[in-house]
Amino acid sequence: MKFMVRGKNIEITDALRNYGREKIGKLKKYFDEDVVIECQISFEVDKERHIVEVTIFADGLILRGEEETGDMYASIDGVIEKLERQVRKYKTRISNKLRREKLEFKEQLGKRSVRDEEDEDLAAKIVKTKSFAIKPMPVEEAVMQMDLLDHDFFVFSNANTEEVNVVYRRNDGNYGLIEPTL
Repeated sequence: MKFMVRGKNIEITDALRNYGREKIGKLKKYFDEDVVIECQISFEVDKERHIVEVTIFADGLILRGEEETGDMYASIDGVIEKLERQVRKYKTRISNKLRREKLEFKEQLGKRSVRDEEDEDLAAKIVKTKSFAIKPMPVEEAVMQMDLLDHDFFVFSNANTEEVNVVYRRNDGNYGLIEPTL
């Protein structure tokens, strides 16, 4: 596991760094041994608030958790609980998806399910620009990744069309897919 630790308004002691690494290192048990895992840990102190933010990149999966308490060690414990819930949720969804796909394959034997397309114009004010690497993935995995990150949208490279797409959460609880056309 590769760690990158940074602090804001705090001097990161060896004890704090080792405690964070030890706790986050326990998440490795959820992944295959050959998976490269990179972890970014951010410690921040703001008045009486101790904030820990952890982002984990593992085999195309991005997990993110943030916890704020009055004690830095309690914040680390809290963020680990959140990340473990995310990993369990991801693993459960993957196994359920595989079971579901197996049943669908047996029932339909070669038929593809048709996806509903929705045309909606979304107006947004851009206040920040981010750059990040994207990997090809199916739409279902992109939706799962968006849910794991607890975001309202997710930009990805569609493995089927090899185009950049965006999935987003609609107000009615369903999802939308934005596909570019020329």
